[in-house]
Amino acid sequence: MTTASTRTVSLRPDLQLALSEAGSGRPIMILHGGGGPFTVAGLTAQLAVAAHTIVPTHPGWNGTERSEWFSGIDDLALAYLHYLEDADLRDVLVIGSSLGGWIGSEMVLRDGAGLITGLILLDAVGVQVEGESIRDFFALDARGIAEYAWHDAERAYIASANVSPEQAARQRANLETMRVMAGHPYMHDPKLLRRLGRSDVPTLLIWGESDRIVTPAYGAAYAAAFRNARFETVKEAGHLPQLEQPAATFALIDEYLQAGRPV
Repeated sequence: MTTASTRTVSLRPDLQLALSEAGSGRPIMILHGGGGPFTVAGLTAQLAVAAHTIVPTHPGWNGTERSEWFSGIDDLALAYLHYLEDADLRDVLVIGSSLGGWIGSEMVLRDGAGLITGLILLDAVGVQVEGESIRDFFALDARGIAEYAWHDAERAYIASANVSPEQAARQRANLETMRVMAGHPYMHDPKLLRRLGRSDVPTLLIWGESDRIVTPAYGAAYAAAFRNARFETVKEAGHLPQLEQPAATFALIDEYLQAGRPV
């Protein structure tokens, strides 16, 4: 098993990034969604066997510091691009889950240096699709989250009821940070969809068939906006297929990687 190391990188006096790194090889930046880094931990363990994984904790998540000016998805996208530039990383694959997918999409559009050569989105938010609204996550209680975000809703609801008080407090704080970063307009940039056609980065979009936060139809429209993208669904999975169906999700990612620079 590859052991991860953690460190804090200062991009400027009032902007620090908490990073977890493991493995060696092609750099892969893995961006978590609103639930925090644990939602991509399995991906990291899988990919660090043959690659150099870089997993930032978004500023403000899990108790990390966030300056008041740092308040949008564009801030996150630019911060991570600046890190890649400062670290002189090339041929980078970016993988983003949910909110992290939105960040990844914004990154490839701003990557004038061509550092990013691959993009994988897992049930990403970030675009506005006519007739396919993004479920208001902030309005859902624990039962609603289980119902809309998971294929196995009952199992997810039972698990959510068994978290420790510390975990519950962290989840609430993460949710409030997400509200600041992505709540207005809610979970999207109205202009992003039409801009995605400027990207020729090979992109794979993986979607849980049971996702009712952002439906597969939403995902298909997201994929169609890219110049060079493929859309795949995962059976018996909701908004986090890497947690509900890790084997099927990893198989799609492995196929993408083995293809060289596919799609």
